[in-house]
Amino acid sequence: MKTGKLVIEHKSKFGFNKTVKLLTAAAEKYEWKVPFVHDLQQSLAKSGQTVKPVKVIEICKPKYSGKMLELNDERIISVMMPCRISVYEKDDGKTYIGLMNIAEMVTSLPAKMASVMRAAADETFEIVQTVAREPD
Repeated sequence: MKTGKLVIEHKSKFGFNKTVKLLTAAAEKYEWKVPFVHDLQQSLAKSGQTVKPVKVIEICKPKYSGKMLELNDERIISVMMPCRISVYEKDDGKTYIGLMNIAEMVTSLPAKMASVMRAAADETFEIVQTVAREPD
């Protein structure tokens, strides 16, 4: 998805917990692994910080990550792995989904790396679309 933005935000059709649950299920349906879900609200609370609900869902698909990590020069892209989808509430009480716009970021990468990253980004976007609202 080309938007000119490095980060894309979508409003969810659902509440916070249901959005996290549905995104996790959709990722698994697309054969992505979900190694961890970071609860940033809970983590920050341990340090005395109060924030609205925020969870970051880590997703990884060995089909894509293996292609990147088996190559010596491409291994540097591991800094962007695993892929992440953020779910958070804003002051309006609505739930939002944020993700990196990998399609926008890969334009300067070598062709093979860009191709794999675009494929992963396309599937991640499909996963997010399972819960995203149409723009207002």
